Amino acid sequence: MISHERIWAAIDGLAELNKLTASGLARRAGLDPTTFNKSKRHANDGRPRWPSTESIAKIIEATKTTPEEFTALMLGKALPLVPVRTLVPAFAAIPLLGFAQAGAGGFFDDAGFPAGQGWDEIALPQSAGDEAVYALEVSGDSMMPLYRDGDVIIVSPTASVRRGDRVVVKTREGEVMAKLLQRRTSKTVELVSINRDYPDRTFRTDEIEWIARILWASQ
Repeated sequence: MISHERIWAAIDGLAELNKLTASGLARRAGLDPTTFNKSKRHANDGRPRWPSTESIAKIIEATKTTPEEFTALMLGKALPLVPVRTLVPAFAAIPLLGFAQAGAGGFFDDAGFPAGQGWDEIALPQSAGDEAVYALEVSGDSMMPLYRDGDVIIVSPTASVRRGDRVVVKTREGEVMAKLLQRRTSKTVELVSINRDYPDRTFRTDEIEWIARILWASQ
């Protein structure tokens, strides 16, 4: 069912797939940068405002997305994620863990890398000069519409993390989650849920064991 929330979620999802903010997506499509601002999604009296068919057509064209792919985002289905960096045509075997393994104690060293041996492995096109990566297999629907159950995400604990990046976070209590980094200070880490059915989270920095940036997804 197409709803007001789902169509705006599709626009946000399309922006994320293209490593853009909602404003950046609007600019790419030749629209006013404020077209998709959250403040414009409801009228002052609370009534929902819908994006125009013209604006949707323009962002579909600007991102080379098909109408079917945009509809899939509205229905909560994941789309293949374009690599966020250029990859060279070489392959490497890297460790593959499930989220349950990632949350258990003793599986990671202090730097946030899988410790020991005996992991499952996958072959990955390796980016030039970046060997500090491993793979996590997504479980559940908390990361829809970007990632669905069974997708594999490639993460790097050594990559620099900035506001708006997609990240995997492990807490000292063993909880592992994929979120968008909203804000990071010396005292707190603020995370935004990819699936808006799930709450945003805020942690003290001493509650976080590690943060790894999501570089690539195999879907």
